This record gives sequence, C-alpha cells and structure tokens, in this order.
Amino acid sequence: MKITARILSAAFAFHSLALFAAPQFKWERVDVGEIEIGYGVQIADVNGDGKVDILLADKKSIQWYQNPSWEKHVIAKDLTERDNVCITARDLTGDGKCEIAVGAQWNPGNTTDADASGAVFYLVPGSNRTKKWTPTKLQNEPTVHRMHWIKSSDGVHSLVVKPLHGRGNKGGVGRGGLILEYHMPKNNRSDWTTEVVSDFMHLTHNFHPVNWDDDREEELLIAGKEGIWFFNERGGKWEKRQLTDKAAGEIRDGRLPDGKRFIVTIEPHHGIAATVYVETKEGLWQNTSVLDNELVAGHALQVGDLLGLGNDQIVVGWRGQRKAEPGIKIFTPANKDGSKWHGQKISGKGIAIEDLKVADLNGDGKLDIIAAGRATKNLVVFMNAR
Repeated sequence: MKITARILSAAFAFHSLALFAAPQFKWERVDVGEIEIGYGVQIADVNGDGKVDILLADKKSIQWYQNPSWEKHVIAKDLTERDNVCITARDLTGDGKCEIAVGAQWNPGNTTDADASGAVFYLVPGSNRTKKWTPTKLQNEPTVHRMHWIKSSDGVHSLVVKPLHGRGNKGGVGRGGLILEYHMPKNNRSDWTTEVVSDFMHLTHNFHPVNWDDDREEELLIAGKEGIWFFNERGGKWEKRQLTDKAAGEIRDGRLPDGKRFIVTIEPHHGIAATVYVETKEGLWQNTSVLDNELVAGHALQVGDLLGLGNDQIVVGWRGQRKAEPGIKIFTPANKDGSKWHGQKISGKGIAIEDLKVADLNGDGKLDIIAAGRATKNLVVFMNAR
C-alpha cells in the first residue's frame, strides 16, 4: 500500500510539473492578408546583424522579414510559371549571413517532365541583401518538394533535395523518388555535381537533418510511404536503416526526460495522428504514444525545450480545412519515458498551419513559434511568455 502511494505521488508530482510549466505565448502578427499560401518557413540571420530573421517561400515570391521590425524584403519573384514550394537557409561560410536555396514549379500531378514540374535555385545575393537576389538554376527531378543544407564530415555543406514522387509515379506507385545531394562548386555559377541519397521511397513528404553520432557529419531522417528511414553517409555511400513501418508525412527528433532519443511523426501523409517512437537498439523503434489522432491535414512538426524543463516538447500544427478548425498544440512529457504526454492548444481558427518553426527571436533564451497560415493567408509569431 505504501509503495503504491509513493508511486502515485511521484507520478502526480511529475504531471503537476508539466501542468505548472504550461505554455504561455503572445500572438504577434508579422504579415496579415498578403500571404498567398506560405509554403515554407525558415529561420536564419540574413543580414549578419546577429539576430535571426524569418524567411518565407510564398506562392510566387521569396521574402525575408527583418528582426525585430519584421519589415518585409522580397528577394525573388516569379522564378517559374508555377508556385514556389520550399526554402532552406543556413550560414555555410561562417560569415554570419545565410545562404539560400529554394524549390519551385510545384506541379505534383506531373511526375515525368522535369521542366514542367519542379525547379531548384540557388539565390546569389548582391551587396544589399534587402534587394533582389540572382537565381542560379540547378538540375532537378520532377515534383521537387523539400530541401535542406546539411554538413559533411569535413565541415563543407551540401544541398539535399527531395521530390514528392518518383518519375512516372502514379498515386504513390511506381519508381521511387530520386533524392539528390548537390555539391556546390567553388564558383557557384558553375555546374553543381549531384549524387543519389535514396531512390526507393514513395510519397516522401518531409525529411529532417540530425547529428546522432560523434562526427560533424549530419545524417537524415526521411518520412514516406515506407515509414521513417535513417540515412548515414559513410565512405561516400549513403547507408540506410528503417526505424518505423507506418506511412508518415512529417518527422522530427528529440530527447525525453529519461535521456532517451525519440522521433515524432504525423501519420500518414497530410495525416490525422501525431505519434511518438522511442529508440531501440535493434529492429523498429517502439511506438510509445499517440499524441493526437484527430488532426485534420497535419502538416507541421517542431521539437524543442520551449518550457525550460530540460527535455524536449513537441509542437504540432495542422491546416484544419474543410470545416474543421486548424491549430497548434504543444505536447509535454507527463512521465520520464514518454509513454504519457500532456497537450495544450495554443491557437485556433486564426491560423491554418502550412509550416512552422521554433527559434529564439528576441534573445531572451526562450524558444518562440513562427507559423505560416495557408487558408488564413498570414504569418504569425507566438512569443514565448512563460
């Protein structure tokens, strides 16, 4: 009886801690009514002033919002006939200013024609980074969908670009998508070389760079119809390992209170369920918790210690179109092993989440949330007020 009481007391104390540290955020509008879709959000220092800025790939324009005034600077427009779809930004040279690549010509219904479907551009800045940047067009696969700058073992960065479908793929069936790693030449206007990361996955909606070993080289988590796969480059060859076998659209990783690594997914593509898996030594990772199985068009995930608890929390965003209310929820571990979580919704119909990121925008040591709305056509910051 006494042992049971102590166990219950410990469980209550941990759960109370999570509730006591409940999220508190102040809504701040960055761009209202002038966003057409808000496909992709990135956070990076664009002008080298030591403050991270907000970058957005919108329907026909690429723009960044200067911290802290959020003044908008359009740096590319009408790159292709069709929509922009993704953006990646990172300081590759150590000068404090980010380099930018974007994906465009979004045409998922055409999986065969690389000119009519998909485009990849490296943007070259002039002396004034608030003015138009010069696009350098790179080769591409059809249905370009997501991209990331990643660091190799020698500290040099490359660009990884992932299509949604393979060539000739119909309904998620056919050839796998050709995920390419682009290597930048010394003269970035010269031809970039490419190598294949993966060629077997279907409906690869999103992917995520990680650094899980002791070297500087970053690895990749890729979400698709075949589940979550881990890719690690060794000796110039990408090795792979399957972590989950359920179709997934979004993927991020984090640490639990007990120190174990976890991944969180949205299942399936544009799915309804946010699911947590905990690392296992062999075989597929253990499915420990379904955070929410009533999402409508789940489309965004982020992980970080927003509440200052010493472990990670999960931020889930969904678009909630077709008569359902959109929103953002934050999930906090309610026990050490991540088998129970406490969720709190922090937004509603005011923003239909297309993409979101977390970052410390004002230098106070607290992670804030940056979200782009699709149906609501807005860009919003949720400043951390805990």
